[in-house]
Amino acid sequence: MQIAPGRRLALNGVEWTVEDVHGQLGRLVLVDDDGRAETRSFRWLINHADLRLLQTVESRRPSPTARQPRTLADLSKDQLERARLRAAHVLEVETGFREGHPARAMKGEPRPAYDPNHTTLTQRRYTKAAEIEAMPRPEAVRLGLQHLSYRTLVRLSGLAGDSLLLACADGRWTRRRSGHRSITKEVREAIFAVKAECGERARVSLAARHRLMHQYMSERFPTFPTEKIPSRWTFAAVWEEWFGPGGARPRYGRTAEAAAEAGVSGRMVVHRPGQVLVLDSTPMPVKLRETVFGDAITATLTLALDLYTHGLPAFRLTLQSDTSVDIAMLLRDVMLPLPMRDGWGEDMEWPYAGVPADVIAEFTGHKVAALPFFAPETVTTDHGGPYKNHDLVEAEREIGCRILPARVLRQTDKYAVERQFHTIQTMLFEHLLGFTGGDVADRGADPERDASLTLTQAEHVIATWIVQIWQNRKLGEYAPSWAPGEDHSPNTLFVAAMEQGGFDLDFPEPGFYYKVLRKHHVKIHPRRGVKILGLWYHHPVLDEPRFLQPSSRGGKHAGQWVVRSDSRDRRQTFFQDPADHETWHILRWRGLPPEGEVPAFSDKTANDLLSHVKANRIRIHSESELLEHLLEILGSVTPVDQWPSQAKKKAGKKRRVAQAREITRAQAAAADRVTAPASAAEPAPAELPAAWAEHARTIDRAVDADRRRRREEALADTRPVAPATLHEVLNRRPMFRLPPPDSSEAETTVREEDA
Repeated sequence: MQIAPGRRLALNGVEWTVEDVHGQLGRLVLVDDDGRAETRSFRWLINHADLRLLQTVESRRPSPTARQPRTLADLSKDQLERARLRAAHVLEVETGFREGHPARAMKGEPRPAYDPNHTTLTQRRYTKAAEIEAMPRPEAVRLGLQHLSYRTLVRLSGLAGDSLLLACADGRWTRRRSGHRSITKEVREAIFAVKAECGERARVSLAARHRLMHQYMSERFPTFPTEKIPSRWTFAAVWEEWFGPGGARPRYGRTAEAAAEAGVSGRMVVHRPGQVLVLDSTPMPVKLRETVFGDAITATLTLALDLYTHGLPAFRLTLQSDTSVDIAMLLRDVMLPLPMRDGWGEDMEWPYAGVPADVIAEFTGHKVAALPFFAPETVTTDHGGPYKNHDLVEAEREIGCRILPARVLRQTDKYAVERQFHTIQTMLFEHLLGFTGGDVADRGADPERDASLTLTQAEHVIATWIVQIWQNRKLGEYAPSWAPGEDHSPNTLFVAAMEQGGFDLDFPEPGFYYKVLRKHHVKIHPRRGVKILGLWYHHPVLDEPRFLQPSSRGGKHAGQWVVRSDSRDRRQTFFQDPADHETWHILRWRGLPPEGEVPAFSDKTANDLLSHVKANRIRIHSESELLEHLLEILGSVTPVDQWPSQAKKKAGKKRRVAQAREITRAQAAAADRVTAPASAAEPAPAELPAAWAEHARTIDRAVDADRRRRREEALADTRPVAPATLHEVLNRRPMFRLPPPDSSEAETTVREEDA
């Protein structure tokens, strides 16, 4: 058995530490945790009945070399300045100059008593010691020169640079931490037990944690002296040293610990465009004007940011919260080149080296703006509903990219796009009318009154800012590591990447829009079509004999056909022809009149329609009977209510915004269905604002067409009767006889129906 200083022993349940060993005397000194010392012989120790050897621990007083050396970074600004003043006195003794060299001589140097050409080093040391002795005591203490004697100057000779500054620094400034002697092993166990308990509880105060430690000590160690339990301030200092300040919310902390246990850590190294595409959405901090009633509304801005170049290849503005279809169309926009717009000059055209603009224009059929486009490899999103939708996941698989969701409640995984929203706000949104600010307290007096931009105008402003300003702006701290001295923008980084790895023209297929829509597995009914979410849709192609039998598909939905629908516009659905897989048939809702058009309606309006029919117990024999109830939901059709002032009184702002949202979503769905962009030579038609009067006239025309159709169907089997003359009418019955009640009611009913 080897007994050496520092060895831990247990005798009768008491732990001892070997403090010293006297080999010649055969004795050793034992010290317990309370500091009580005893001297025992080796024979007594070896023959002790209850002797146990414990694990060796480090000595309580480690040697001075058991820590990392001091550096100038350990000194504060004031301490470093005081050390430099002391070093200047030492250098003046050694060289005659406070800066240590004649080339950096200050005014009046060298002084006669320190001139190296007329004095010796010993003389200069005695002179400096006498000068410090004659210095006023407060000044000498402030500079730390009260102990600068002749022997100290001899000891500091030969040092220079950082070594001299560290030697002149007071050792008490960077002395070793003594730790907390009151933190015994029992207290340490209690602190860690409280930390584990608080990890599952709600946030509690420091005082509550300190009381929990007292409770643990009293129950687990009843003999431990209460006065030796650390105070609350010592407990707070130890807690911050061991576990940090604890500023994170308990919910976030538990998520971070779970991610660490699962091995999710580290960062991905991005080294090419399109390797990681980050998506996120936020309410746009600028009030816009909707084009139906002209009310001020809030739009949702969705950004796609390339993590390598920090470019913005695509974005979307929607009047409602973005859906999975909007996100899928955003990914398609990332892969498509942006056409040139009205008012954009030649400086905003495609400028990238290695890929001439003529080549891109030949593929696309129009001039292309200076905005990178590529096929994303990995898409990082948060855990919002639209991003977790299975339709969007299928769209991402259709593109061929991987999905890398951000860790739950860890915003640092999307730090770049989160900061990009703030950048757009400070560089663009703050200069627009209707800006609401980042907080309710920062909002203006009436941002709704200041709103002047429509959704189309705001989209054009953002696109112009991205292409003209952001894509050519110096990145700063986001510059690549391989070019630390160069200035790069998102466009120049994209050019450098294309020169290194080339360019892949990978455009999405024309049928990409239909493939990312939600799927419905249904059966085709003869002469009636298919039923999608409560509404029937039909197309003449469904009456062909090949569709009157079950589908040849197998698996979970064996025998059923696949029909796709767009939640933004429920007037039609889309059916892929199984013969060539390239033709898509548009199945119209059976309730639509054959002539004229009906304003677009989305899933919400369709659900309201079916709920209205069910709540009022209306018996519907055909889909055309639903049209009348649909028009009642879309808007009023009475002449007075068509006036904008009366319409605003009748319909609240929530209803007006909902109607504007229906029109905007239908326009977005129609724009997404366009597979071939217009030629650059032909200017794009300006979007006409769909005013309330025009919206009401559209509903009025649809109502007239529906009444005409129903009247014609009612009179289809009747024979036309020639109008009677006045003489025949007078002879039919006396002029002054009152008609019977039944005939009067019948005539009144006929007049109401004709009206």
